[in-house]
Amino acid sequence: MFNFKQFSIEDSNSPMKVGTDAVLLGAWAPTLPDGKILDIGTGCGVISLMLAQRSDNAKITAIDIDNGAWNDAYNNFKNSPWSGNIEAIECTAQIFATQHKNAFDIIVSNPPFFEDSLKSNKTKRNIARHTDSLPFAELITAIDLLLNDDGTFAAILPYNEGLKFIAEAKEYGLHCFKTTLVANKPSAEVKRIMFCLSRKELSMAETPTLYIRNEDNSYSAEYLELTKDFYTFI
Repeated sequence: MFNFKQFSIEDSNSPMKVGTDAVLLGAWAPTLPDGKILDIGTGCGVISLMLAQRSDNAKITAIDIDNGAWNDAYNNFKNSPWSGNIEAIECTAQIFATQHKNAFDIIVSNPPFFEDSLKSNKTKRNIARHTDSLPFAELITAIDLLLNDDGTFAAILPYNEGLKFIAEAKEYGLHCFKTTLVANKPSAEVKRIMFCLSRKELSMAETPTLYIRNEDNSYSAEYLELTKDFYTFI
């Protein structure tokens, strides 16, 4: 059990556990009061719960293809203060997209990203981490179907994969307008990129770099500010 300030997460049945990537995206992604939000590949549901905490009365739908992840998410949502606002569905993004066209104001995803890389012997973890079950092209196609005309898609990916995703999304008329780079500390290389896409060609904002830790391994002021409403140690 992982305890945040306003909710708790059980992830024992989920192939992917609560991690820094999910917390970063849940704290960074845009929110919309009373909006409709979709979390693709929700896992145990931590991103959805963070967005629920940040969004007054938003209606959140969280989907995942793994039954264990769905079970964790369902129970985590049920036991949270926002149980009436979040729905967990066991479904692929590809199938879900054909049934809910232009339905969402905001879509978020911490998607699988490994391509042609060495896999573990744990099938469910492979599905959660590798693009075999949800290639970038199929995820982007789903987003194109699901996002409304004024909507925003937000994601976190390793830096190189993120640049590839952004370039591929542009071919579908989805344009990047906001990015934040993520590195463990100032002396380390950039490992992640968080980004927002829109159907509109908006002016690109300046790209900051978020350092999770200082050189002495203490948490940076920027990271603490971003996550202060969630982590119990802040």
